[in-house]
Parts: sequence; C-alpha cells; structure tokens
Amino acid sequence: MNTMTLSSLWMCLLLTACNNGEVSSANTPVEVSKAQDTAALQGEQKTSVSTSYMNGTNDQNKGDKTGLVRLHGTINSQGGGDVTLYETEGKNTFEIAKTRLVNNAFDFGPLEVSRGFYQLSLNGETNVTNVILNPDESDLFIAFNANRLSANRTANESVENTGWFVYSAEEFNSNRAIQNLRKSIKDAGAFRSRIEAQIKEKEQEMVTRQHELIAENPGTYLAKWLSWKNPQYPGSKGQYFSDIDPLDNSVIRSMALSDRIQTMMRAFSGGSDSGFLACIDLVKAHFEPNPKALESVLYTMLDGFYNTGKETICQYILDNYIFDEDCGADLSDAIRIRAQGIINLQVGKTPPNFVISKFEGGTLDLMATCKQNEYTLVMFWASWCHKCEQEMPQIAPLYAKYNLKGFEVVGVSLDQQRSSWGKAIEANGMTWPNVSQLKAWNSPVVSEYKVTATPTYFLLDKEGTIVLKPKRHFEVAQFLSSKL
Repeated sequence: MNTMTLSSLWMCLLLTACNNGEVSSANTPVEVSKAQDTAALQGEQKTSVSTSYMNGTNDQNKGDKTGLVRLHGTINSQGGGDVTLYETEGKNTFEIAKTRLVNNAFDFGPLEVSRGFYQLSLNGETNVTNVILNPDESDLFIAFNANRLSANRTANESVENTGWFVYSAEEFNSNRAIQNLRKSIKDAGAFRSRIEAQIKEKEQEMVTRQHELIAENPGTYLAKWLSWKNPQYPGSKGQYFSDIDPLDNSVIRSMALSDRIQTMMRAFSGGSDSGFLACIDLVKAHFEPNPKALESVLYTMLDGFYNTGKETICQYILDNYIFDEDCGADLSDAIRIRAQGIINLQVGKTPPNFVISKFEGGTLDLMATCKQNEYTLVMFWASWCHKCEQEMPQIAPLYAKYNLKGFEVVGVSLDQQRSSWGKAIEANGMTWPNVSQLKAWNSPVVSEYKVTATPTYFLLDKEGTIVLKPKRHFEVAQFLSSKL
C-alpha cells in the first residue's frame, strides 16, 4: 500500500473518532493524567473473546524464523529489465536484492530472509506486488502471466502464496464493494439501514473467509497474519494487542501493526488528544520488551499522526519515547534518524533540499532558489487534482503581485506523464518554475516531504527555514501582505 492510501486511512479513522469527542487545539498544551489511565486499566475486565477472532498461531509458525529461500520465476514481459526485492515494514520498504529479467525469467538465488511480506517490482516502483517469504518454503517459484505483476500470478508449489494470492484478490473486491456502499449512504434516505446491513454482511463474509483460510493453511505465516486481522478482545483497551506476541518480529513485516493501531485509536481515543496519548502509552507498554518492534510501532504512530496534522501528538512521542534519555535508551539510531525526517518538516526547521529537472529544461536547486528570494512557496500539485484546479487561479495573482518583491513559487508535480504535466502548466497559467520526478506518489521528493494530499504547501524563508505550512492560498496571501 502507498503513502497516500495509508495516510487517508489514518485521516478517516481519526475523523471518525473525532465525531465522538472534542479534539484539543494544536496550540493547547496536552495534559494527561496517567494515574487516571492506570487506574482505569487496572479496573478494566477482560471482555469475552470476539467471534471474529481465530487463532492462527501454532508451534510451526510461532515466532520469527530466518533462513535461505531461493526466489525465482517468470514474467510475461516483452522487454527485460530489473527485478527488485524489498523487505517491508508496514508501508515502508527497503531494497535488499536486485536481479535481471532475461528471456522472461529471473532468479535471485538463495537469499537469507525472515518470515513476512516482501515486495517485488519490475522496472520501477509502480509495477509491484507483495509476496510472502518464509524459510519453511526454501524454494519459491512464481509465474507472473502478465507484464503487470499484480494482475495474474501463480505459485503452485507455495502454500503460503497460493493462499495469499487468493485472499488478496477477494479482499480487494470486498473493500471496493464496501467503499461503493459507503458512498451510496449519503443519498440512501430511508434505505440507509439496509445499506449499513449490507456493509456488515460484506465485512462478515471476509471474516468467514479469513477463518476458512486459517483452517486450510495451518502452520503458515499466512494463517498467523490472518489471525492478526481481528483482535481477540476488541472491547478491551488494555488487552487490544494481547493476541500479538511482542517478541515476534515477523509481525513487523506486514501491515498488521499499522492496521491494529489505527483501529485502536478509532475505538478508544474518543477523538481527544488525551485519548490518543493514552492509547499510545498502552501500545508502547505492550511492545517495550522488544526494541525492534517498539521502534516500528513508535514510528508508525509518529508517521500516522504527522500525516493527519496532529503535530502536538507527534511531539509527545518524540519527547517522551524517542528522544527521552530514559525511555529511548534501548532504541537504535535508525529510528532517531527517521524521526528527524519528520522534525525537519515542522515550522522553524529546514526541510530536505532537492535538485529536480524543470519542465522547460535544466534543474532547480531548492535551497539555492530560497537564497535568491525572500520567501519561496513549495507547492505539491498534480494535473488530475481537482482541488489544485481551484487553488491555482488564486496563486497566479499572488505570484504576479509579489514576485518582484522577492516571492518565488516552485511547483512540484506528482504527474507521471510529461504531456499531462505540460498541459496543466499551460492551462493554469503557471509561469513559475515547475519540477517533477514523474513518478507520482512514488517520487522520492514526495516521500521526503511526506506529502499525502495535493495541494500541499511549504513556505520557506531566505535561509530555507519553514515559516508557514498553509492549507489554503489565502493563508499565503495574509502572510505575504504582512511581510512584503
């Protein structure tokens, strides 16, 4: 799943929670009574086991396992190219191996891997699919019967991936059907309750399917992962992660932790800052015995709250758990480096520099551009973005009014096709510099700036420091009128 998708889920879930309570202002200090939270937790009784839960863990698939797996296969592609393998951690991926596609065949040879989901790509990050690697299956042959890796794939000798390919297709179709039903609720009127019943029926169908696959594939990573889909005690805040072994690092190589954290926030936060922080504390306490898993959940929460604009919550995680001298003592430098990437995107900090090709030719160096102007507006946009179409006509007058006074705009397009990018530049009268890596949401600059929606703005001063993170054009206008 890409950054935008996960962040949209975070936003949806947080907004759902916010309907049940008031959200503290971002400028208001957060006060949390940990004594009250502890007392509430001690008095909370374990609820009955959910009928949606089914234990998929046994002696064979318990815990993590590292060993050699030969990954090879065929891809029905007219051309050759690079086949790249990535290890996953939630929505993040890390390249671990690369090989060539020759005569429609690829072979990574024996790889030392651990249990979990991995991602394969062909000639770039947009043509990807997820596969399960498990040392219990030491030889994995996958046949991709189309150039598009996610379209038609088989792994006849792999119980893990045969089951996964079936389930992922069914889950995709179910989610799409549920999404369409949710859209229809707005105009449902008297039929609203009927549609809500249909949604519940679809959700229950997937739970039934999960249980069937767990029973059909005992001892597999797939069975264990499917059991993580539904908490054993969904009504108990203190027991919400009780069915996930904190010492099992194989859970990190999946979306299980991210998904579970999101549903916990929706169920128990009440939409308030104090509610979010209480949930964060419980997640941290559960995974504290395993620094590797702890780093994963802390960054997942940090990233999720940042992407939904709750920087006060981010600061709590940073101050109390990542950079705290006591609580952060067992964490590696890696998470602090990753956390620094979020810190650098806050007001008063300096974001990453970039040097990207301009539409009209040559390259643009962001920090060099900042030095030449009083203020520079970095604007992430796309030709297919309807909200961008509404904002662009408002940016153009600002540029005309303040450009000679030291105001510059740098448009960063999330397009993939140069033709679409160029047509939008002309149609919107964008006379300012425009750059793009033409990789849409997979553009490195999009990841570095944690862009999850368009348009997204960063206003920088001459030193390259973020002075404003406006949501709309009029905030930029107000700032410039007071400064220039």
